Amino acid sequence: MKVLVVGATGGSGKAAVTALLRRGHDVTVFVRNDAALGDLAGRSTVVTGDATRPEDVDAAVRGQDAVVVTLGISENPVRVRMRGPAGTALDVRSRGTRNIVAAMGRHDVRRLVVQTSYGVGDTRGKLPRRYALMFRALLGPQIADTEKQDALVRGSDVLWTLVQPVNLTDEESGTATTSDTGEVGGWHVARGAVGEVLADAVERPDYAGKTIAVS
Repeated sequence: MKVLVVGATGGSGKAAVTALLRRGHDVTVFVRNDAALGDLAGRSTVVTGDATRPEDVDAAVRGQDAVVVTLGISENPVRVRMRGPAGTALDVRSRGTRNIVAAMGRHDVRRLVVQTSYGVGDTRGKLPRRYALMFRALLGPQIADTEKQDALVRGSDVLWTLVQPVNLTDEESGTATTSDTGEVGGWHVARGAVGEVLADAVERPDYAGKTIAVS
């Protein structure tokens, strides 16, 4: 399949690209800074642009079979909470995803996989109280934007899957437990394992219309 990964320079994005390439997919990465891709730049098609610009997104989506979205803000969360992000729009998740869904409609691209966060949308209220309080205090505006993103995806007419990992660690490999009913097996999961689940979701039609918790 021809798969576009939007947000490919983040940990989960890189893990998804690696997993998709290993499985033989034709991967295009959409990034603002291709220098951050490392060796993945030479193994995939690179398109530079900004997910908040509809014209940039439109050009990247054209001709794809599926889109994986791992948008987020990689800056220090304390600084973002206090001062706002310096290099990324605070609403990058919802704005970028809205642009992607619109472009998919124009170009008849049907399969969409979006990484959000455990504790929003279908899993809202399932976080332990200590995590819920911490996330709201530290990541309140980002969580609010992720809620908008989640609702936008579920309200679209594409074949969507929402992937919701618990707390991410930076390991490049590991195992993950998945559930479409919100159960989790723990509260930490390796980014490498999440990348495999994102690739699974691209390939599995039975995941369409579901929220997949990853732990």
